[in-house]
Amino acid sequence: MSRPLWFLRRTNSGPNRKMVPVKLLILGAQNTGKTALCVRFITKRFIGEYDHKKEVTYRCSRLVDQEAVEIEILDIACKESSVASLESSIRWADGFLLLYSITQRLSFGEVQQLKKLIDQTKQSLVVPTVLVANKADLEIGREVTTEEGQRLAKDLRCGFNELSVAETVSSVEAAVFQLIRLVLDQQRPLPDRRSYMLTVRHALTRKLTRSKTMQW
Repeated sequence: MSRPLWFLRRTNSGPNRKMVPVKLLILGAQNTGKTALCVRFITKRFIGEYDHKKEVTYRCSRLVDQEAVEIEILDIACKESSVASLESSIRWADGFLLLYSITQRLSFGEVQQLKKLIDQTKQSLVVPTVLVANKADLEIGREVTTEEGQRLAKDLRCGFNELSVAETVSSVEAAVFQLIRLVLDQQRPLPDRRSYMLTVRHALTRKLTRSKTMQW
């Protein structure tokens, strides 16, 4: 799948530091601020309006909990994408940002369908996902309460952040870093159970041997 590179920036993470690749996909209805969130995270600048109809990949590197991470964020126009193309993008990604606007109830309603498609495509019990409620600065036009967002996140088994991309960089970074941490946690290998049981068995054997020696 061909993806144009929109922006590339690297942090000074040292010449010998191994970069951990993390691929994120941002999904949501139109006019929810998906592209604005990506650009805000990459450049720290806020640009309010975009009109792109092609998928765009944003790339940068960051230190997350002292771990050097090479981040790719894919931003696609869901309305313009076929189901097959959307499924291909989902298979590519390690984690997902699901965006809705608190001023658009319809965008809130689309989230559940997107999460269902993600789960069906990934076929995994745990899929790193963070639900992001954007435009929290537009309280006067609110159509979705914070409590509704929290309940949906709980039902979908994902993280939750309510924020304003327009107002602060820190809240955007917190949401993206939360997702990156979920991805990194999933990528870490589970403890080797056989090795663990052998360690326990050897420890018990040494303890029994010591006990018999003390009896003599």
